[in-house]
Amino acid sequence: MTGTSSGYGKATAQLFLDQGWNVVATMRAPDESVFDKPGDRLKVLPLDVTSAESISKALADAVAAFGRIDVLVNNAGIGLLSAFEFTPDTVIREMFETNTFGVMAVCRAAIPHMRQHAGGVIINVTSSTAIAPMPFVAVYTASKCAVEGFTEALSYELGLVGIRARIVEPGLAPTTNFRTNSANRIEGLTPPPYDAFAQRYFAKLQDYPTAFTSVSEVSEAVFAAATEEGDRLRFPAGPDTALFAQLRWMTSEEHYLAQMRAMFGPDLSE
Repeated sequence: MTGTSSGYGKATAQLFLDQGWNVVATMRAPDESVFDKPGDRLKVLPLDVTSAESISKALADAVAAFGRIDVLVNNAGIGLLSAFEFTPDTVIREMFETNTFGVMAVCRAAIPHMRQHAGGVIINVTSSTAIAPMPFVAVYTASKCAVEGFTEALSYELGLVGIRARIVEPGLAPTTNFRTNSANRIEGLTPPPYDAFAQRYFAKLQDYPTAFTSVSEVSEAVFAAATEEGDRLRFPAGPDTALFAQLRWMTSEEHYLAQMRAMFGPDLSE
């Protein structure tokens, strides 16, 4: 598992441990103390998903620790809140290096091992914004939509060799560090004419909605994706994700867009 130092990744690694699995938990700065009752079934390793050398070493160390990899969970990612017009190319590329190219690199490194063992599951964690994009997360959304398309296409390829590729789509979880970390990257990226709209939008997010996603809902969705038989591809996690999925796929595009603009669009009457 990648990105296990906090939030969804930490909760997911802990759930698999609690269910009796051997777990290789990776993070940029390894810290075994973040987990409850770590023992012989847990191996914490350093991993930078933007480094091919780091990926190769982590994979080799994981196999050395437990013999084989049955499930790969790509959870590592970074967030960003910004007006796209003012987002520097360097920031955009950094986002894709971690959220998209990092996922691809880890998958490509793990697939030969899983293919040799004639099976396994690859789970890529994306976002509810891939279902229902919102303002000021255009770059983040693009990086996650790319992973969704990649994973679906990959699922058709890997089905030939007995490997499942699946998507877990978390909603917004206020108990994680995602919003804080994203907000720390926003300084100077929502200047006029976007600033007033941005302030209203972020204030509205504080009240939205009555149903957030909990870290346990995400970890349980990942566990289901790892263990469920069949050809299911997407595993929405959280009531807000379910709401957006229903709004997106069970109504007309006109109705969907009207609802999204009512919730998150600018007040054009001002």
